[in-house]
Amino acid sequence: MPTSRLLWGGIAAVACGAVLCVVGWYGVSGERVAERQLPYLASATVPGAALLVAGAVLIAAGAVRTGGVRAEAGQGRPGEGPSAEDGSGAGPAEVAPLPVPARDGPSSDGPPLRVPGGTLAHRPDCPLVSGKPEALPAGDAELEPCPVCEPWRP
Repeated sequence: MPTSRLLWGGIAAVACGAVLCVVGWYGVSGERVAERQLPYLASATVPGAALLVAGAVLIAAGAVRTGGVRAEAGQGRPGEGPSAEDGSGAGPAEVAPLPVPARDGPSSDGPPLRVPGGTLAHRPDCPLVSGKPEALPAGDAELEPCPVCEPWRP
């Protein structure tokens, strides 16, 4: 399907969906009894909401197909400008992945801690026990690992 048809079809679907939602709301607001409101919901509001969603999907598909909206000044309309296919430009910019912090070992070397009456073992730098004077060494107690700091791997 051509991109212009996707965009115009999406705009038309959103407009019709908005009109149906307004008509359904107007009909429901004029009725006091729930049984008399149901036909307005079934025949106008629910189909209107479905058309809004379908229109948004069509508009998004059209935007993806054109390459999205360019934020740089001077790029022209979406889909225009140099691209890698014709060899005249660098094409769309590649997004670098975000760095993932290394989680090889514990972030502190001290023994695991626990709070009196607690059921979890924590690293000494865990935000749940750091700065608490009542924190004790875990020792040989049967404790579950803290889900925040993960003092040991299962």
